[in-house]
Amino acid sequence: MATKASSSMKCLQLLVFQVALVGPVCCGNVLVWPTEGSHWLNVQTVIRELIRRGHSVTVLVSNASLFIQPKAEATEKFEVFNVPFKKDTIENLIEEIVALWLNNRPTTLTFWQFYKEMKELIGSFSDMLKQTCDTLVTNPQLMAKLQQAKFDVLIADPLSVGGELVAQILEIPFLYSFRFSDGNVAERLCGGLPSPPSYVPASTLGMMDQMSFVERLRNFLFYLYTDLFFLKFWRDEWDGYYSNVLGRPTTLCETMGKAEIWLIRTYWDFEFPRPFLPNFEFVGGLHCQPAKPLPKEMEEFVQSSGEHGIVVFSLGSMVYNLTAEKSNVIARALSQLPQKVLWRYKGKKPEALGSNTRTYDWIPQNDLLGHPLTKAFITHGGTNGIYEAIYHGIPLVGIPMFADQHDNIAHMRAKGAAVELDFGTLKTEDLVDAVNTVINNSSYKENALRLSKIHHDQPTKPLDRAVFWIEFVMRHKGAKHLRPAAHHLTWYQYHCLDVLAFLFACAAIAVFILVKCCLFCCRKRGRITKRKKE
Repeated sequence: MATKASSSMKCLQLLVFQVALVGPVCCGNVLVWPTEGSHWLNVQTVIRELIRRGHSVTVLVSNASLFIQPKAEATEKFEVFNVPFKKDTIENLIEEIVALWLNNRPTTLTFWQFYKEMKELIGSFSDMLKQTCDTLVTNPQLMAKLQQAKFDVLIADPLSVGGELVAQILEIPFLYSFRFSDGNVAERLCGGLPSPPSYVPASTLGMMDQMSFVERLRNFLFYLYTDLFFLKFWRDEWDGYYSNVLGRPTTLCETMGKAEIWLIRTYWDFEFPRPFLPNFEFVGGLHCQPAKPLPKEMEEFVQSSGEHGIVVFSLGSMVYNLTAEKSNVIARALSQLPQKVLWRYKGKKPEALGSNTRTYDWIPQNDLLGHPLTKAFITHGGTNGIYEAIYHGIPLVGIPMFADQHDNIAHMRAKGAAVELDFGTLKTEDLVDAVNTVINNSSYKENALRLSKIHHDQPTKPLDRAVFWIEFVMRHKGAKHLRPAAHHLTWYQYHCLDVLAFLFACAAIAVFILVKCCLFCCRKRGRITKRKKE
């Protein structure tokens, strides 16, 4: 009996100890202002983890969304609102943006023409975002419903402006989850992130951190151009709109700067070393996970590759209208490889498709990259695919096309884990040589495994870190103590131009007085000498 009582007491003590460790659990109410494409895939991972931890999540989504499809069985809630444009409008705009990047990659000679055309497309995208915001903020029933829900935090993306406006109207803290903005302009101008142009390459340029004088000049001028471009664009398109909606003078950049935390979807396994701020947090690879078993038919095809292994090929979900000529150039190259190839490809099968290649509308990319027989990954360079390759230690053949892809492949090339090809001039032999290089040159695999080790060697997992900071903002009603004082300075104060002007003025006055004193002494001495001679 004594033994049983002692055992029961120990169990009770252990239970009390565990309860004490767990402490009070606070479940929050989260609102999400999402962005299409790969951005949604990342935030969806965060949403599922928040729900798993007991939080309630509501996603604001328009009826014209391409990727975000509300489902009855979904664990998150969807607040769907109607917008005055259709899905076709978004699809056509995306196709135009991709086509502009593919056919007119900006060079020194075509830079101005490229951004002139890009400005028109950005303007069209901005108009759609403004219509989306209008539909939401001018709907009194929906806004009243959101107010009554008493959300604790809003997760937004600076690529699709409007989330920070909704957060201000609802008077709740918000945070950002994204990769980067064009020219790092949102992070630098609105987030206060230091970005010395001498060694921090501007996004979309596809440059490395070790730059020559000409590259530093190009980097500096691009920073200057994007600053002027977006400040004018925001002023013309958004500053007045935000001021009218909020009923007080403000700007888009000022509103974006109120983000409590900026969750950046990269990490030091991928990034070049650079200065950061305490309210910027790396969460790169938060969607990555160990590989799961492949579908039976696909596994059989993979196993049939023998000692040569397989190559995984995907250009992402945004590129699906390759010309017949380009498709056959790629197909001929793949047919010459000893490996079996799994190609994510939509459209008519290329005539040159080899027996070693199979095409799929969709592939379990993460599971394939984690398969022990995978030798290389041919990719357009999207951040999600890059991180899955890093996670599993797979070398890359990069064929970047638009947006962040040139930057991503440049980073991996600098790390020694990728070979880059030009999509516009791609030839069959180029692709064959590139794949053979990353497979047969052991340094690429070694560097990929090194990056993988760095990625896995973190004190906390990226997803846990992302969720922690979201919960942190909920618990403390924000994170104002992490915001730098730079938000309260003007641009000339931030760069100490007023201090430099004051010091220059003091030096000029001192030199002026010294010169005047010298001249006075010289004249006085001249008079004395003249009197002595007389």
